[in-house]
Amino acid sequence: MSDDHTHVQEFFSARAAGWDSRFPDDGPAYAAAVTELGLREGDRVLDAGCGTGRALPPLRAAVGPSGVVLGADLTPAMLEAAVRAGRGRDGQLLLADVAALPLRSGSLDAVFGAGLISHLPRPTDNLRELARVVRPGGVLALFHPIGRAALAARQGRQITLEDLRAEPNLRPLLAGSGWRMTSYVDEDSRFLALAVRED
Repeated sequence: MSDDHTHVQEFFSARAAGWDSRFPDDGPAYAAAVTELGLREGDRVLDAGCGTGRALPPLRAAVGPSGVVLGADLTPAMLEAAVRAGRGRDGQLLLADVAALPLRSGSLDAVFGAGLISHLPRPTDNLRELARVVRPGGVLALFHPIGRAALAARQGRQITLEDLRAEPNLRPLLAGSGWRMTSYVDEDSRFLALAVRED
């Protein structure tokens, strides 16, 4: 396991048990972001870096009983917390690295990634892997329930020009990974970038 993976697992393992209680009011923001994905009944969607599975219930509601919902995370403790919260009923949970997904190419209609981008060790390669598993014309949502400035303030730091979520950085990063950004919102109440899988 790489040092990047070890760091991510250590960070989230230590926080998994209390993760949901730290952010009890995020549910409506997740539901609104899922709505913007434009999923339809029967679609196949992945929550990449699903953590405790907070996106799984709205994803299941969006694709209905005939759809497929997958939640992949690198940290066993986060997946265990998702099961304890009952979210394993809304989707199949996979212990998997988003850098090497155990999925067929083009097998999904959409990927949802909450808080994902800042934890990707090789963003271009990792976003390219997400593009691999999505059909051409499929959608990617990069989401956070608060915007960049609010998140930086919560963490006691300043926003930097190098922030991957800044639009001038994110747009070419996505373009170089097989995605075309279609919308970008960075407000105190949410961060949401949507992109379409290029042919």
